[in-house]
Amino acid sequence: MEKKQIQNQGMEVKAIWILKALLCSYFVTGILLLLLTFLLYQFGLDEGKITAGIMVIYVLSTLVGGFVAGKLAKTRRFLWGILIGVLYFLLLLLISFGIYRGIQEGTSQILITWLLCIGGGMIGGMIS
Repeated sequence: MEKKQIQNQGMEVKAIWILKALLCSYFVTGILLLLLTFLLYQFGLDEGKITAGIMVIYVLSTLVGGFVAGKLAKTRRFLWGILIGVLYFLLLLLISFGIYRGIQEGTSQILITWLLCIGGGMIGGMIS
């Protein structure tokens, strides 16, 4: 009975780690998107630069989330970073699906975004 309680508490702690890391990722996303919006307004950036900026935001945001998850977990940091990258991507996909009632990007673009999110999270976890 006690062993089951300890396992449940461990799972709750890990869930809180994940939520904290995801919250940090989305906080960084919000700030960087505001900065990108400001740059778009000030300099009239073209579509290619905006797309590149969004990709950089994905990587930096998941890197921060992976870093936070790695610091909290202290073991298997890169796996925690990968998990944060996957969850970040899935949440992006769900938000996109909810707003546009479908997925507007091509398969290659979705795959690239998935790889960027996982890679950013993994590197963040590794450097933590």
